[in-house]
Amino acid sequence: MRRLAQQIVMGTYAALVAASATIPSPTLAQSASPRSIETTGVPNLTALASLEGSELRSVLERFSTDRSALGRRWDVQYSPTRRERFRAFYHEWQSALGAMEYATLSLEGKIDYVLLANEIRYALESLDREETLYEEMGQLIPFAGTLMELQEARRRLEIPDPAATAGILADLPERITEAQRAVEAQLEEDDAPSAIVAYRTANALRGLQRTVQDWHAYYAGYDPLFTWWTSAPWKRMNDALGEYIEFLRERVLGIEPGEPEPIVGDPIGADGLRRDLRHEMIPYTPDELIAIAQREFEWLDEQMLRASRDLGYGDDWRAALEYVKGLHAEPGRQTEIVRDLAHEAVTFLEVRDLVTIPPLAKEIWRMEMLSPERQLVSPFFLGGEVIRVSFPTDEMEHADKLMSMRGNNIHFSRATVHHELIPGHHLQGFMTRRYNSHRSIFRTPFWGEGWALYWEMQLWDLGFPQTAEDRVGMLFWRMHRAARIIFSLSFHLGRMTPQEAIDFLVERVGHERANATAEVRRSFAGSYSPLYQAGYMLGGMQIRALHEEFVGSGRMTDRAFHDMILQGGRMPIELVRARLRGEAPQREFQASWRFADEL
Repeated sequence: MRRLAQQIVMGTYAALVAASATIPSPTLAQSASPRSIETTGVPNLTALASLEGSELRSVLERFSTDRSALGRRWDVQYSPTRRERFRAFYHEWQSALGAMEYATLSLEGKIDYVLLANEIRYALESLDREETLYEEMGQLIPFAGTLMELQEARRRLEIPDPAATAGILADLPERITEAQRAVEAQLEEDDAPSAIVAYRTANALRGLQRTVQDWHAYYAGYDPLFTWWTSAPWKRMNDALGEYIEFLRERVLGIEPGEPEPIVGDPIGADGLRRDLRHEMIPYTPDELIAIAQREFEWLDEQMLRASRDLGYGDDWRAALEYVKGLHAEPGRQTEIVRDLAHEAVTFLEVRDLVTIPPLAKEIWRMEMLSPERQLVSPFFLGGEVIRVSFPTDEMEHADKLMSMRGNNIHFSRATVHHELIPGHHLQGFMTRRYNSHRSIFRTPFWGEGWALYWEMQLWDLGFPQTAEDRVGMLFWRMHRAARIIFSLSFHLGRMTPQEAIDFLVERVGHERANATAEVRRSFAGSYSPLYQAGYMLGGMQIRALHEEFVGSGRMTDRAFHDMILQGGRMPIELVRARLRGEAPQREFQASWRFADEL
């Protein structure tokens, strides 16, 4: 590979990849027996050392490290200066990546190249989206730039003039009050700001308030002159900012003090969904994905009716579901049930030789209980190396206790413990921290949640549900994931409100209303990407289509197939397919795999 000389960020890299020789890419034949690596508590070190890798591993690690460092330095949310700094960073990396010799890279190197190019392009698009969001809030926060500059001057290590700073702080309360008066005038003229923009603004102001509180604490008390000048104007400014935030919440959003946060969300629209789908390498439109979910519902409805009839409830599947909800653990017994379900799933997998489970992975997982507060947004299990169990505590209201027990009954739990632990998220995390860990920056719900959901489908096919009650439990969750595709995409397309999403989960899936509310709140609170909820079932379907292509055809064993996915690291699943096929993606890769057509 020829040497590169590219100016990047803080200096000149001699090359993105300097001394790495091109390494042959793995083939299906080479990967057919990965069990030779993970056999005991210590893996086979010779086999581990000989694993083929990517020439771009160091490149990705450097990109990730530099980006994280910039994020710590430029830490003011929505700051135009921060956006411009990151735009320069991404453009410099984009230029350097474009100068690399693509043809000489191995399969793994080409996959990493395409992943990084895709990540940089999406990051630049996301900065444009952030700028649009900030402009929408501009009328409500005309004073924000002054607050941002206080922190940014500190980050530039400038020494503030105490008297001048006090003057800036003294002017801000009136500017904040003027902004509030402008909104009051809009309310009187029945021309209130959009609830979505107002909610985003209130949250942005809360973040900015924390930032400037940190800024003030950096100087106050350490610099006596600064403290002498700024104490009084600082307090008035901070109070005015807090009052404006509460004004937006109470007068515009209608939130009474002490009441729960409303479920507002911030829909990204059809164009935003198309950009996100391109980033996830999903060559479908939002409407096509909704149609796929509706098609899945047809199969799920048929299976639920069969289970209902087997339980003696005829075609009244809701009555069958209510019966199953009542089969919950007694108080204090849920952790025992989760433990036994986890061991049952591992035994099922090992007897059938479906996937490698390193002994250490079985040893280290742990269990914790979710607090009543966490259960407001996470009414069901959360998982990984630690499975967090949702079940009533003694201080919860009686009705909340019943809903929690019903929503986490034995047969619902039997369909989710393996999703969260083994072979789901815990095994997934265990392996991706040990194989191709440099790809962790490409985490995607279609790979992350799709893997765990795929196993729900796979275990269904293999007869894991032993009774009609078990089948109802597994079908409930699959209906829930189909519903997630419909309500999340419909919300971002502007076709469904959060309240309509709650009603949809109650009426179409059979959720307890409190659990449906928590689910929708979790989906739209802003901590999950717009496609996250759709990624569960759609990612599961992608891996299911791969299983048919490689295992169903006899080209791979179950164990080799599953191990190769886990050892490949996190990435959009169309690139998993390229890796399994041993076919390098084109440099200007465009997703084209219509996976749902193959199922």
